[in-house]
Amino acid sequence: MEEEASEQNVTGQQPLHIVTPTVHSTPLSKFAGFQVYLKLENLQIPGSFKIRGIGNLCQKAAKQGCKRVVCASGGNGGLAAAYAARLLNLPATIVLPTTTPDFVAEKLRDQEADVEVHGNVWDESNQYALKLAQDPDCLYVHPFDHPDVWEGHESLVVEAKEQLGSPPDVVVASVGGGGLLSGVLQGMQRVGWGHIPVVAMETEGADCLNVSLRQDTVSTIPAITSVAKCLGALTPCTQVFDLCKKHKVISKLCSDKQAIDACLKYADDHRQLVEPACGASLAAVYSGILNDLQSQGQLGPIKSALIVVCGGSSVTLEALDKWKKEFKL
Repeated sequence: MEEEASEQNVTGQQPLHIVTPTVHSTPLSKFAGFQVYLKLENLQIPGSFKIRGIGNLCQKAAKQGCKRVVCASGGNGGLAAAYAARLLNLPATIVLPTTTPDFVAEKLRDQEADVEVHGNVWDESNQYALKLAQDPDCLYVHPFDHPDVWEGHESLVVEAKEQLGSPPDVVVASVGGGGLLSGVLQGMQRVGWGHIPVVAMETEGADCLNVSLRQDTVSTIPAITSVAKCLGALTPCTQVFDLCKKHKVISKLCSDKQAIDACLKYADDHRQLVEPACGASLAAVYSGILNDLQSQGQLGPIKSALIVVCGGSSVTLEALDKWKKEFKL
């Protein structure tokens, strides 16, 4: 049975995402030395936070007469688009890069989507999706670069504020193309959390935001070399770059090994599987990054931290075991 959805959104309809819990983590709090709270977006029905923004985008488009949905995504964005399209009774075509696991393609077909494989990275798949979506009755779903997507992701912070009662001292989120972080930052402004710092986590080799902030201009990295393929945008959206200038955002990197280690420890601690893209945000605690930032004076005293467990469907026990052996964990 699908969990209760949140209050009506701006379209006047019930949103397609569910309200996810914000829970206190005893294991992570014990490890960190401060209170750690987890916003469990891995519990969304398509498997990640993506349904918040993409669901909002698709609902608005359907209300305006959209007849078909096209999306390029290596997994989570495509799953959210396919799920949203099915609930809205719209046909969907999802374009995947060649790096996407077969089981993700099968999940998309289970949502009644047509699947096409084109390009080695998301950016190449996206160019092909743009050609498919030239029909004016077709909605092109960009997985992270659209105001309706960011607006949908804001709901995550609105819920967390109600669930926590008092604001955290720091918020942690993973970054791929910047859709989640844009929504989180906009949501924090909306609920009066604009003064709270955010730690933006990327893996080395999928670090387009970190490179952009260091070069002080929106930059494109040459390739994705990280195992965290769902952080695999070569260029961040301009919105997230601009928001990082207005809000206190600390961009940090972890290694693939640290991200996988966080996934494995999280599975033991909370009996939930998340993919390496999500392991990046959990690594902020498991690898001591927040403690280091605090001791270096980049963060003030931390009594509580909120970690966005963004989820991800590109993970299996078999994949985690393979990564565990690969990184000798």
